[in-house]
Amino acid sequence: MRIMFLGDVMGRAGRTALQERLPQLRRDWRLDAVIVNGENASSGRGLNAAQAAAMFEAGADVVTLGDHAFDQKDMLQAVERDPRILRPVNYAKAAPGRGARTFDVAGRKILVIQVLGQVFMSRTYDDPFSALDAPLRAHPLGRAVHATIVDVHAEATSEKMAVGHFCDGRASLVVGTHTHVPTADAQILPGGTAYLTDAGMCGDYDSVIGMDKVEPLRRFVTGMTRARFEPAGGPATLSGAFVDTDDATGLARQIVPVRQGGRLAPQGPAD
Repeated sequence: MRIMFLGDVMGRAGRTALQERLPQLRRDWRLDAVIVNGENASSGRGLNAAQAAAMFEAGADVVTLGDHAFDQKDMLQAVERDPRILRPVNYAKAAPGRGARTFDVAGRKILVIQVLGQVFMSRTYDDPFSALDAPLRAHPLGRAVHATIVDVHAEATSEKMAVGHFCDGRASLVVGTHTHVPTADAQILPGGTAYLTDAGMCGDYDSVIGMDKVEPLRRFVTGMTRARFEPAGGPATLSGAFVDTDDATGLARQIVPVRQGGRLAPQGPAD
């Protein structure tokens, strides 16, 4: 399968870039499945139902959330109505929606899981490793599903790497989100799982992790708050990863970073 994962969509700039570029990328790269992290689409804090619908219309098959999953209140109902929206699998047990589902895409069955890290996060979530283990065991790669994508929404690079090794051989792709800075360690792990510590954001990189730089700079320099953070509104780069998987085993044959538009140098699959 030819699968693309895109990192955190940040504000209006990220939403606009996704809507403008994703349909053409889907055609040009012959993508079978597209998974998008929509965590910061609503001014940097969560995602609302209308914005999720626009992502699906642009070509996303699945939209994942994160620690801001329910900052927009209508998402409490949207995750119940639309199974294509996933909240973290280790969120509060009483939370609506699900964090792991199988989907029929392009004649194949894929499993998508999102999990929150614990290290340096604002609150302690359930153990990500045991939360991942259950759906991975229930849907073995290469037997029950053709591909498995794991979105690790976490702060610490060490924790994301540990999740990658924990899932090695059991997932097609383990990709980190949340920190908005794309890393340069795209690789296939020894067991055949493609891995990238952070996909980066779909947003304006002339910013401080997607926010207009004036207020963050003021706070860093003076230690004082004067205004709210606002998403940067310049041209956005779509950032993420492309992975090509073997239909028989579900393991990765290739992983390539994705950078399209905006300020970052372009990257993507060559064929």
